[in-house]
Amino acid sequence: MKKRMLLVATSVCLIVIFGIVVSHSSAEEVLDPLKLAPDTHKLVFENRFVRVIESKVPAGGHEPKHSHPHGLTVYLANFESEVTTFPDGKSSKVRRQFGTAIWSEAIVHEVKNIGKADGHALRIELKL
Repeated sequence: MKKRMLLVATSVCLIVIFGIVVSHSSAEEVLDPLKLAPDTHKLVFENRFVRVIESKVPAGGHEPKHSHPHGLTVYLANFESEVTTFPDGKSSKVRRQFGTAIWSEAIVHEVKNIGKADGHALRIELKL
């Protein structure tokens, strides 16, 4: 009887874990910037460790709500943006500087280029 209960409990745990992994993976795919903003986001490189995305957002342009796993962003232009994060809906204005880099944890956000200069960045997303 104890073996059967252990087998049932283990099976339930595995099903729950599988469901969490699948739903997390599906949520990331739904908010993939390459799919949501193909005019501004291009895949530069990908392997089993990283995905590198080039982002070019013209002055006055907009990136729709999308997600990124944790990673590094390198800015290749000076530009100003308004970033709105989700699910909290907080907005902040930021000034990006050419040649700077920032680390960020996983995020869901939308970005508006509110300056007069085009935005340009490389996002190195870690898969680990």
